[in-house]
Amino acid sequence: MTKTQSILITLASVLLAALFFFIIVSEHGLADLIFLKKEQRELAEKSERLTLENFSIGIEIDRLKHDPEYIENVARKELGMIGEDELILKPQSQREQNR
Repeated sequence: MTKTQSILITLASVLLAALFFFIIVSEHGLADLIFLKKEQRELAEKSERLTLENFSIGIEIDRLKHDPEYIENVARKELGMIGEDELILKPQSQREQNR
């Protein structure tokens, strides 16, 4: 092998190594591609969760607009409301009974 061939092979090897390094590490390289694919999967999962949450909220909104029994149930649980003819009976605690 001549000296010129050795220099050309060395130069080609260095260029190939630099190109390989550039492909792996550059801004639009393999490492960035892997990161972007992971981020895309996470965003797709988040989008799916939000879509399901929006669907369930839409159902609840529809029930709050059109279902009187559901409205009454929510008013009882969240606001502590009672019906017009209902009485609230509270049991006495042990302290109040001993007085």
